[in-house]
Amino acid sequence: MTLARRMGSFAESATMEVAGKISQLNAQGKDIISFAAGEPDFDTPDFIKDAAIKAIRDGLNKYTPVAGNDTIKTAIIEFTKNTLGVEYKKNEVITSLGAKHSLYNISQVLFDEWDEVIIFSPYWVSYPNQVLLAGATPVFVNCDPANGFNPDIDDLKSKITAATKAIILNSPCNPTGAVYSNETIRKIAEIAVNDDIYLVSDEIYDAIVYDGAKPLSPVTLGDDVKNRTILVNGFSKTFSMTGWRMGYALGPAEIVAAMVKLQSQATSNAVTPMQFAAAAALKDLSFLQTRLEEFCKRRDAMVGAFNSLDGVTCVNPKGAFYAFPDFTGWIGRKFGGEPIKDSVHLANLLIDHAGVGPVPGVAFGAENYLRFSYALSMAQLEEGMRRLAKFASKLE
Repeated sequence: MTLARRMGSFAESATMEVAGKISQLNAQGKDIISFAAGEPDFDTPDFIKDAAIKAIRDGLNKYTPVAGNDTIKTAIIEFTKNTLGVEYKKNEVITSLGAKHSLYNISQVLFDEWDEVIIFSPYWVSYPNQVLLAGATPVFVNCDPANGFNPDIDDLKSKITAATKAIILNSPCNPTGAVYSNETIRKIAEIAVNDDIYLVSDEIYDAIVYDGAKPLSPVTLGDDVKNRTILVNGFSKTFSMTGWRMGYALGPAEIVAAMVKLQSQATSNAVTPMQFAAAAALKDLSFLQTRLEEFCKRRDAMVGAFNSLDGVTCVNPKGAFYAFPDFTGWIGRKFGGEPIKDSVHLANLLIDHAGVGPVPGVAFGAENYLRFSYALSMAQLEEGMRRLAKFASKLE
């Protein structure tokens, strides 16, 4: 069998691969605590479920326009105006099967061969692969942990070329949990305007923040920035709707029209009852504060546990629900007489010998790091950290 050449240009999602491996092992009777998936353990709020059930019972199960029905578009526009103070028109909105789908659509309609796309490293695993799948070239800019994983603006400037088509932003960031400073966002926006570059702003974690952090969306920085920005968001993280597959993008009408054209030949509309449920979700975030408080407790417990381990350091994340500790001090040490080679080797050792399942940092462009989600119960988290400490005690 001969597959299309494009299938050799990108990799499988590492987070889904590791999560799948752990699920298989647990199904075989193993006891592995998974820290791999970016999925809140909280259930979808009942009022959102009720809205979906009502839509189904009311017979709202037919096709809608590709970009979504008026109910969800209006809800997204009103929500964005209320939260960001920015207004969009209906032809500047498209709903999709999750924020990942929106990002894929953007890559396909915006990037072409010979284009370069700036990605801040560490990065979410799908950004470079979606760029590669579009035939374009990802160009990586360093984010220094000593600066809270904020992008290095000098490095960014040095990577801009005549081929640079876009910059992908993700604040709060997966995997680091970094919330980029307002100054950083403004400098990036200024570069985009001056060099005629698009901004793709993935804001899927924008409501999951701690310690008073407030992510700055570039669309709030004036029309010259807004008119070259495609804002992506969705319902998976804030509303615990990972399996519902609902996301959306807001941007220039010409780009949205191209995304609609592409989506019309791929998936058509997002699932119709879910559009009504998502519209209901955007009207009530009163459930969120108690969840943020719980996430914050888990974060503090996990980061404290990492920083208590010899050879491990962990920056305190300001958003999302991931810790991204640096295990450089463990690389080269031995476990069971075997030297630890890299983050993939370490992650597999932890799965096989500690019953703990993180994602190797190399998948995010950061060798020697591991990503641990703290979107699981405090009991599981504490047991996982206990197992990790026990593993550490056996290092040679």
